[in-house]
Amino acid sequence: MSTMTYVMLNIAIIAIIVGLLIYMQKKHVSFSKRVFTGLVLGIALGGFLQFAYGSGSEVVTQTSEWYNILGRGYVRLLMMIVIPLVMVSIIKAIINMERSADLGKMSVWIIGFLLGTAMIAALVGIGSALLFDLNAEDIEVGQAEEERGLYMEERLSSIEDMSTPQKILEFIPSNPFEDMTGARATSTIAVVIFSAFVGVAVLGVRRKNPEQAEVFTKGINAIYTIVMRIVTLVLRLTPFGILGLMANTVAQTDVAGILELGKFVLASYVALIAMFIIHLILVAIFGLNPFIYLKKVLPVIGFAFTSRSSAGTIPLNVQVQKNNLGVHEGVANMSASFGATIGQNGCAAIYPAMLAVMIAPSQGINPLDPGFIITLIAIIVISSFGVAGVGGGATFAALLVLSAMNLPVALAGLLITVEPLIDMGRTALNVNDSMVSGTLSSRVLKKLNLKKYNDKSATEVDLSESL
Repeated sequence: MSTMTYVMLNIAIIAIIVGLLIYMQKKHVSFSKRVFTGLVLGIALGGFLQFAYGSGSEVVTQTSEWYNILGRGYVRLLMMIVIPLVMVSIIKAIINMERSADLGKMSVWIIGFLLGTAMIAALVGIGSALLFDLNAEDIEVGQAEEERGLYMEERLSSIEDMSTPQKILEFIPSNPFEDMTGARATSTIAVVIFSAFVGVAVLGVRRKNPEQAEVFTKGINAIYTIVMRIVTLVLRLTPFGILGLMANTVAQTDVAGILELGKFVLASYVALIAMFIIHLILVAIFGLNPFIYLKKVLPVIGFAFTSRSSAGTIPLNVQVQKNNLGVHEGVANMSASFGATIGQNGCAAIYPAMLAVMIAPSQGINPLDPGFIITLIAIIVISSFGVAGVGGGATFAALLVLSAMNLPVALAGLLITVEPLIDMGRTALNVNDSMVSGTLSSRVLKKLNLKKYNDKSATEVDLSESL
């Protein structure tokens, strides 16, 4: 049979699975069970494609393009609602505050937790790289690795001229309408800042012209209701999106490359799991049950794992923080938004830390030197500002850190074959970090609804809002 015939057969298979998921929805099967079904069947379908045709075959390549309509199309819909959700939610949260000073406290605690955990994550990454004795010189360099290395060097040239103050300056919006299009890596944070100014301005207007402030408030509440309705509609597509994403991920996985770089993959996941456990320990230290937390955030972590997009997970992140964990609405929106670009534990901390330790011996640097470790952690924390919450953010973070440490960035290209597999775990940790920062900040500010948090039955993603 021709390639197109096989492709059409594969499309028919996923269409049947989509039909099954629609049937489950009509039979009112719970959301989490439908998501899990999409995940498992996506893995099975991807495994079939891998076994039947091979990861690099033309059949898999063309099939993946069609499956992307389901998988990446869903992520695009999520990205579509990120900016409207962030903007309207933050304005609404601020105008419901009694004092504008509460905004400052909220921001300080959220960013503090994000950066604090990034520092710990950097130490965990360093420890894992040393434990597994990772060394860039042990990895065989092929054509793909060389091409990736050249790409990273070219990309470095576009950012290495920016100083740290200039990078921080990128957060400040000069054209909020441009940032609403997501034109820059820091667009989400820029929209948060603009929205905060709008909210604070409304608080000021309310004292002098309460009638006008009331008109604006009613408008924002109406827009918020509509935006949340859109969020609900998009999130209902999660089982189908995860099906497409997992099928493509498994089908295109380079098994030989993973086996060759198995030690780095293992070291990465040891570090990621260790940091995830530290997150749960922090939750317990602040007097909250970590097992209840874990049960409630699993749907978000699962989606982040499959989508590899921190920004795309923002709507689901906010929904679960607010409805399941009892996090204050303003805190939930800010932590999810900030967490997509600041202090990402997986992409901006563990990954560049491991790369730096792995590459250092090739340059005659002792990775155990205290000066090297302290400098590396400081650079990672500073560089963790502004890592884009989409695929490729880890590469950007690695470029910043390695160039600041005067290490060759091209050697990071050695890991191209296992990047997607590791990136899944990194993204899941990034998103969990944002939820931990939101939960703990809400706890510290005495804005956490403990009754809702401890409600063990509230583990489903609430898709009834705004209906």
